[in-house]
Amino acid sequence: MHLELPRTSLPLSHNALVVLAKRYLKKDELGQVVETPEDMFSRVARAISKPDKKYDKNANLKKTERRFYELMTSFKFMPNSPTLMNAGRVLGQLSACFVLPIEDSIESIFEAVKHTAMIHKSGGGTGFSFSRIRPEGDLVKTTHGVASGPISFMTIFDVATETIKQGGTRRGANMGILRIDHPDIEKFITCKKDMEKLNNFNISVALTEEFMEAVKNSESYPLINPRNGKEVRRLPAQQIFNEIVESAWESGEPGIIFLDRINRSNPTPHLGEIESTNPCGEQPLLPYESCNLGSINLGKFVKEDGSIDWDDLKGVIWDAVHFLDNVIDANKFPLKEIEKMTKKTRKIGLGVMGFADMLIAMKIPYNSPEAVDVAKKVMAFIDKESKKASMELAKVRGNFPAYKGSIYDTPETPYMRNATTTTIAPTGTISIIAGASSGIEPLFAISFIRKVLDGSELVESHPMFVKIMKERGLFSNELMEEIAQKGSIQDMDEIPEEIKNIFVTSQDVSPEDHIAIQAAFQEHTDNAVSKTINFPNEATVDDVKKAYMLAWQKGLKGLTIYRYGSRPVQVLNLKKEEKKRTKGEEAPNGKIAPRPRPRKTHGITERVRTGCGNLYVTINWDDRDFCEVFAQMGKAGGCAACQIEAETRLISLALRSGVTPKAIIKQLSGIRCPSPSWDDGKQILSCPDGVAKVLAEAANITIESNEPNVMTCPDCGSVLELEEGCMLCRSCGFSKCS
Repeated sequence: MHLELPRTSLPLSHNALVVLAKRYLKKDELGQVVETPEDMFSRVARAISKPDKKYDKNANLKKTERRFYELMTSFKFMPNSPTLMNAGRVLGQLSACFVLPIEDSIESIFEAVKHTAMIHKSGGGTGFSFSRIRPEGDLVKTTHGVASGPISFMTIFDVATETIKQGGTRRGANMGILRIDHPDIEKFITCKKDMEKLNNFNISVALTEEFMEAVKNSESYPLINPRNGKEVRRLPAQQIFNEIVESAWESGEPGIIFLDRINRSNPTPHLGEIESTNPCGEQPLLPYESCNLGSINLGKFVKEDGSIDWDDLKGVIWDAVHFLDNVIDANKFPLKEIEKMTKKTRKIGLGVMGFADMLIAMKIPYNSPEAVDVAKKVMAFIDKESKKASMELAKVRGNFPAYKGSIYDTPETPYMRNATTTTIAPTGTISIIAGASSGIEPLFAISFIRKVLDGSELVESHPMFVKIMKERGLFSNELMEEIAQKGSIQDMDEIPEEIKNIFVTSQDVSPEDHIAIQAAFQEHTDNAVSKTINFPNEATVDDVKKAYMLAWQKGLKGLTIYRYGSRPVQVLNLKKEEKKRTKGEEAPNGKIAPRPRPRKTHGITERVRTGCGNLYVTINWDDRDFCEVFAQMGKAGGCAACQIEAETRLISLALRSGVTPKAIIKQLSGIRCPSPSWDDGKQILSCPDGVAKVLAEAANITIESNEPNVMTCPDCGSVLELEEGCMLCRSCGFSKCS
């Protein structure tokens, strides 16, 4: 169906309009957009202003509605996606994430599965700790059998998530957490190496201070059976730490969270321990709690002289706290238990986006001590003012019900409306709407190729970069295209050094500088910080290990790393050695003719998931060399089958004529179709690209690419960015995590 973009007078980019039309604006029963962006913001402002009446019968709702509308349409603040999607609509579920408890019983596990389905259907993501489930092989007294362990039950949650479509606007997302001292920890660390399983889970290992000290001192640590609390054996801490690091180096998972550190920041310890987080790890929550998040666009608060407009920022912080507290009352919760627990603590999470934009406007390099100072000052200000705003609300509306016994229950803080006020959350699609850089990440790219709906491509560049380059007389479309191909400008001699210093991208920033920024924000954030620590492809396992230790030393609550180009790739059992390539037969006219097809061949068949369906590729060889390729697209017929047959006949002809597999692979790999896909951790751009990858594996050939670190969106084919632990498409809003 053709996607018709809505009309608007707001300064929204093309990408923002695509995202809004696909995922946020109301549609009729035929799927046609029937709401403008202005209508959406009005709908949200009206719905979120209504709770004011609960606390003040004479409240001026029109005034509050107008203030909330201006807050969003100035793009200085955006609430989390479910609030934009559902406020003022029948569904009315406004929270982004939830944590559900899982006890060591079949009843508890399947109750959690049911609740997960209900939450995903309403548009939320879920986090779980599987640490209470007894280990695989343990005794089950009621059946006189043996336990299957936590990982087997994770598969059930994964299948349930795959089944629920979340109303067609948000994909299901889960966080699975296991304590480092669980007896099944080694199985958990490697549970996502098989890319056919647990695709709807992010996984993190919950590290304790005892474990980290054991790593530091090269000591062993105990594994504890959660069924009875008894030690079952001891393991060398460094060995297990190395297993975590090696898996993360290979695929980016598991992430880590520092569980004891999280619980030291638990504002309501009398309600229980925190065991899990939301899917991206930035929001630790008690069982049945939900998070209500929003983000301030820091790029909007830099004056012409490069200084920060603290007065304007303060006003937006206070309005945002008011807004987010109202969200809790306006929310239609998916479960009574969640409503009860959420209203008991009334946690909100005010975070930021556009930090990279702020630094650029201030002419401060992202990877500099000055940037760390700005991060600390800005977040300290947001944290302090959000607490003041929460206190003022509490004077009128009352303290959060669990205030007695909380960390705020002191003579110095007699009033507090919200148990937490700050979280640095992923801002994926809302940063696209606001036209801002994501969260606290550096720029992913200064210039990039955008796919448009008619299949053509346009070059888009960061507006401040374009402005500076035009002022210097250095701008050209050709230069922008070159930058879009390279991704970074650091090696481009034609760009002045002072511009290079300011416009750094994620691949230009060292892991140490990434962690320094995350630590600066974490220092003044109640909950946790969502951020990706980027590594170059050539980074070693030891590099990742050093980053994990640095994260612990710097006071982080968790860490997500990604090494460019690291995705688990299935290696075929057959690894052919390079042979001397045989030539084709010589035809009478002196030209090359293919040698006859051998009577007997050996081969392999591999299934490749493409955007058009399953492609089955067969590679055959004889005692001389590779000799033929066949491919079949499921039950495809017509033109698709004809084209695939023609393609593979020509490949076979070329092979038997002495053309090397490497030359064939070079021609086929990288060909794109409108429906790219992922298969076993590999990007499949088209059927020819899929054939090339199978042939390359069979021939033990590494595919060379001019874009080794680029992954493309399965929805629209544009470049995917890995930011804040999530794959995000800034062209259409696709996100792997939401």
